[in-house]
Amino acid sequence: MSQLFETLCLRDGVPLNLRWHEQRMNQARKEIWGIASPVGLWQRINVPGELSKGVVRCKVEYGPGMGAISYKRHDKRRISSLRLVKCNDVNYPVKYLDRSILNSLLNQRGGCDEIIIVKDEFITDTTISNLIFFDGKHWITPSTPLLPGTCRARLLDEERISERVIRVSDLKSYQGVKLINAMRDPDYEEIIPVFEIV
Repeated sequence: MSQLFETLCLRDGVPLNLRWHEQRMNQARKEIWGIASPVGLWQRINVPGELSKGVVRCKVEYGPGMGAISYKRHDKRRISSLRLVKCNDVNYPVKYLDRSILNSLLNQRGGCDEIIIVKDEFITDTTISNLIFFDGKHWITPSTPLLPGTCRARLLDEERISERVIRVSDLKSYQGVKLINAMRDPDYEEIIPVFEIV
């Protein structure tokens, strides 16, 4: 069984949205390995002094036990164009360290920056994020993600977004899309017009 990981955003040394990361990690440990005792992340994070200011990406590896924890300054990749890539047999229900299936799909992006994975005609995720679409009034996330992310869970809990089935044929009903994950807060993400999805 492959190891799993969590990616946390640290801002000035403080981990953001910790509750949702711990919830997903503990749920995965229970479902995959039958381990019911929860693990807390706060006491395990020890940010190096030179990374105590600014935005830092913290990667926590785990399995039945805890693995390596690494830190690096966040270097955000700019994404402004998306390609639809169909794959009906893709399965990524937890955050595996082995991302070979996602990387092979990303290789089909052509001249675009990133892909949107389409499974059985349903919109799912990109290789690095969940998605939220703007219909002119509301932000909607597909109800068919490959991996329900922590940012997505938080926004649903806060009732800032809602879920809806989104098929490829529904994209024309939306004005634009944002990529969301632990390192991509929607308040700071640019909207990508739907016409940039090919």
